[in-house]
Formats: sequence, C-alpha cells, structure tokens
Amino acid sequence: MSESEPDNTGHRARLRQRLNEGGGDALLDHELIEYLLALAIPRRDTKPLAKALLHEFGGIAGLLTADAQALARIPGMGETSIAALKIAHAAALRLVKATVADRPVLANWQALLDYLRADMAHDGIERFRVLHLNTKNMLIRDEVMSKGSIDQAAVYIREVIRRAIEFGSAAIILVHNHPSGDPAPSRADIEITRSIAEAGKRLNIAVHDHVIIGASGHASLRALGLI
Repeated sequence: MSESEPDNTGHRARLRQRLNEGGGDALLDHELIEYLLALAIPRRDTKPLAKALLHEFGGIAGLLTADAQALARIPGMGETSIAALKIAHAAALRLVKATVADRPVLANWQALLDYLRADMAHDGIERFRVLHLNTKNMLIRDEVMSKGSIDQAAVYIREVIRRAIEFGSAAIILVHNHPSGDPAPSRADIEITRSIAEAGKRLNIAVHDHVIIGASGHASLRALGLI
C-alpha cells in the first residue's frame, strides 16, 4: 500500500462514487464532512472527526460558519483541515451570492435570505451590514459596517448615510445578526432603523427593510410593520 493511500481507500472510493453519481444529496452530513476532511488529511480516518465536529457545532451550518479559533480547539483539527472547511463555506457563499447579484433584490427576496442566513445565522459575534441598491434595486455593494461584542454592534447613522451617498445608493437594506439565535427585534433595533430611515428620506435614500438573522430564523422590520 502506498504511503499516500490510507487503508480505507475502498470506503472513500464508495463515497466518491455515490457523490459523483447522486450529487450531494447522496451523502449524509457526516459523510460530506468526512470526505472533505479526507482531501485535506488523506492518511487518516476522518469519519470520527467529522462526527465530532458536527456534534460540537450543532450541524453542518454551524460547523462551516464556525471561526478558525473555535475549530482549532477540536482535537485533530490543524491548519489544513480548518482551511478545507473555510474554503467550502466561502465557495458556498459565492454560489448563493451570485443568485442575489443577478436579479433585482426585491424580486429575489428568498435568495437574499438564503445568502444572509448562510453567512450570518450561526455567527457568534454580532455584525451589522448594509446592502446598497441602485435605482433598479440591483445590489451594488454589500458592506459590513461594524462588528460588535457578543450582544451588540456599534451603528453610526451618519456613517451609514455617508457611505450610501458615496456609492450613489438609491436604497439600502440594513442587516444584522443576533448571536442568541432569536431574531426578534429589540427596542434599540427599531429605534436605529427609524433614525436611519428618517435621515435617508431627507436625501432620497430609501430604507427598504431591516432584516435580523438568527439561527432560528429571520425577522423583517418591514413585514412586522415597524418601519
């Protein structure tokens, strides 16, 4: 047996065949992660590690969005295996983001939600971002404005509006995540949204919505009648 070939090459060959013939749905979550890790650490049985990772992070979504430091705390995870997971997540985000960029955002709302959830739903740090749209509601910029502590992100109204002017935005969509998992808007969320909307109105910059992302779902302040 070659040193580069593990003793479970038959098992991996079967996984590869099922993947090639049936696509991703042909493999269970732990098998997808197992095979991905096997590409990074080929001389090791990666099934136990895959199962341990999924258990630790609560599933494939939590695992792929986990930060590198959290992954490094898991026995058996090194720089190469961490990079494999992060590149898989980055590729997935590029795929879903492409569907958002190709059509007017308001006519492609579910794709936008899918993108935001994939990127933010399991993030342990609160992030506030602004989606800038042109007059045709096409996405022209997706910018993270601030990263906060575990429960808050600093939002500066003047800075949000200044950036919208710089980009020539006709409208913006505010987005942030709740690391607690509950997307219900707080009083502060509502107040900051109304303040930004009022400031934008004076400059003909519309605030279409403020979307809050959590592990348990999302909340739209527009749909809730709060703006």
